[in-house]
Amino acid sequence: MTAVVELNQVTKKYPGGVAALRGVDLRVAHGELLAIVGPSGSGKSTLLHIVGTLDRPTAGTVAIAGHDVATLSDRRLSALRARHIGFVFQSFHLVAGASAQDNVAEGLLYSGLTRAGRRKRAAEALERVGLADRMHHRPHELSGGQRQRVAIARAVVGEPDLLLADEPTGALDSASGETVVQLLHDLNADGATIAVITHDSEIAGALPRQVRIRDGRVVEDTRAKPPKPTGPTGPTGPTGPTGPTGNEEQCQATD
Repeated sequence: MTAVVELNQVTKKYPGGVAALRGVDLRVAHGELLAIVGPSGSGKSTLLHIVGTLDRPTAGTVAIAGHDVATLSDRRLSALRARHIGFVFQSFHLVAGASAQDNVAEGLLYSGLTRAGRRKRAAEALERVGLADRMHHRPHELSGGQRQRVAIARAVVGEPDLLLADEPTGALDSASGETVVQLLHDLNADGATIAVITHDSEIAGALPRQVRIRDGRVVEDTRAKPPKPTGPTGPTGPTGPTGPTGNEEQCQATD
């Protein structure tokens, strides 16, 4: 698969010699859904900033959607970010006096679309996240889970190559959090590439891939095992253990 994110030996040091990232390698393919998980101070927020092109590494290479970040001016980097990356934050960052539709349309402010075109796309994005009936509501008229879904709609309205979700359930109750996680799965099923940055192992465990970071290093990168097929008619059907591709055939093959 084509890599949306490719980090090679990325290190980030701050004044005073503090190393937030130490030789990180990370590749995220198109269409992946993964968690970047670690405790407070592990370096995951710095990794978010590097992958989101909000900061540059001290050493190593970063490529986003095939573009080498080191070769880009700040202006071109901003354009890359606007075109290829969508952000979702724990605190929503919605404009208080604007409707859900106008908040989402802000995600297309630099797209070149007319205002009417932006609002049309915003309405479609809100429908996609299940909020077509809340289009004209302002943030204070929405629940926490609904506000986060507005923020997700704003992040995906421009169809970015990568969605970065930073603790997207951190400010939500468990039921709203489950709704948001399911929405991320649904968006991924539609082709979105999504990285969720979290300290919550339960949230991370619900995603197909977990990249664990500690002390600025990737210490584990695991993928969920796909379920074993049981056949169209269940475990006793023609492709189950008693069918032609089941235990009987396996025994014959090993005789």
